[in-house]
Amino acid sequence: MPRVSEEHLERRRQQILDAAQTIFARKGLHATTMQDVFAESGLSAGAVYRYFKSKNDIIEALTNDATVDLRAALSEAVYSDPLPTPPELVRTIAEAIVRLSAPGGPVRLIPQAWALALTDANIADYVRSNIASIRRLWFDYANRMREVGWLPPDADTDAVAKILLGVLPGFILQHLILGDTDPDTFARGIAQLIPDYTRETALP
Repeated sequence: MPRVSEEHLERRRQQILDAAQTIFARKGLHATTMQDVFAESGLSAGAVYRYFKSKNDIIEALTNDATVDLRAALSEAVYSDPLPTPPELVRTIAEAIVRLSAPGGPVRLIPQAWALALTDANIADYVRSNIASIRRLWFDYANRMREVGWLPPDADTDAVAKILLGVLPGFILQHLILGDTDPDTFARGIAQLIPDYTRETALP
C-alpha cells in the first residue's frame, strides 16, 4: 500500500485543530472534552490520538499557532527601518489582534490558556515560553529606542520591555471583554502618555 503523504497528514492534523478551535470557542477550554473534539472533527478517537495525545497537546498547538502571527507582526515592526514610534507599533499589533480575534479566531483562546496556566503546570510551561519570546521582542525594541534617542542612554530597557509587554494582554482583554477599545484608541493613548517619542527627537 502507498505511504500516506505528508500533505495528507498535515490536512488531517489541521482538521483536528480546526474542529478543536470551533468547539473551544463555543464551550471554552475547560469544559471541552476530547469526546467533543472527536464529534466536531468527525474522526475516531484513534485518528485524533494519532496526532495529539491529550487535550493539553491540542491546546498547546492552538495557543502556539495563535501567537505565531502576533510574534511575526511584532517582529517585523521591531526590526523595520525606520523604527516605528511606540504609537505606530502599538497600532500595528492591536490591528493584528483585532484581525485574529474575530468570532472563532485564535486570539480568543489566549486568555483562556492564561487562566489554565495558573493551575496546570503543563500548560504553564508553554504559555510561559510564548510570553517570554514576545517579551524578548519588546526588549529588542526598547534597545532600538535607546539607540535612536527615544530613551536616555542609561535607560533600563529590561524594565521598559516589561511595561510594553503589558500593552498586549491589556488590549486583548479590553477588546474581547469590554468591546470598546480599538487600535486607534490605544495608539492615541500611547502618544499622549509618551509624547516625546517622535522621530523628530531621534538622533542622526
